[in-house]
Amino acid sequence: MSYIGPIPLKNLVMEDEMGVNAPVIHQSVIARLTAGLYPLYRSGQISFEPLPETMLTEGYSSPVPDLLLYDHPSEQAKVIVEVCQNNGLKHDIAKVIRLIDENLYGILEGFVFNYKTQQWYRYRFDDGGLITELSYSETLQLDLNAFL
Repeated sequence: MSYIGPIPLKNLVMEDEMGVNAPVIHQSVIARLTAGLYPLYRSGQISFEPLPETMLTEGYSSPVPDLLLYDHPSEQAKVIVEVCQNNGLKHDIAKVIRLIDENLYGILEGFVFNYKTQQWYRYRFDDGGLITELSYSETLQLDLNAFL
């Protein structure tokens, strides 16, 4: 019986275009948002469950936002949040716009938070590529910055 060498990690891990970003500050922002939103979901104040690092769909590979707010009846994410720093800002804004405008996942609203500048950016379905510098979610009727 001969020993077969280990399979290269790149063959075992499926890496998608969303990439991996896990510095402590990045994960801290995701944790604070989730911790702030989850009690609102449990109490019925918001209808969508906050889920960190979760695929947009089940059953096949799909993008994984840093945080999504999931509508169980429709089985769709309605709000997504990406956390970034200066170097990833343009990429994350383009990603949020694309995910919403493609209309494949039912996302109504997306946010990008730059933890280096403490700046929020919001994009909504049918905004035609226009990003606004806001942390207020029309979909949730609350200010996401309040949890940071």
